[in-house]
Amino acid sequence: MLPGDLDSETAALLRMVVLPQIEAASSWGDLVIRLREKGFGLGFRAGRMILNRLDSGAEICTGRSLGAPLRGLAARLGRPALRLSRDGQSAQLQG
Repeated sequence: MLPGDLDSETAALLRMVVLPQIEAASSWGDLVIRLREKGFGLGFRAGRMILNRLDSGAEICTGRSLGAPLRGLAARLGRPALRLSRDGQSAQLQG
């Protein structure tokens, strides 16, 4: 199951913190570094990019919820190199 929709206040706060990092990233590796500095990480599941908290691993939302869908990022940064997890449904960036 993918993370649910965010309430409008949480979504706005996340967009203020996370979206500038996503928009400024020049590569997938750069994006990971930028998000890590803010306490976030990326995962992928069921063809969606998932933002998660580094401290707990809790999944927060999809990239689409932030206004940064995977399709748009892949068009700008290139297709992400992913390492599929054992469950066959989730993946992490290689690297």
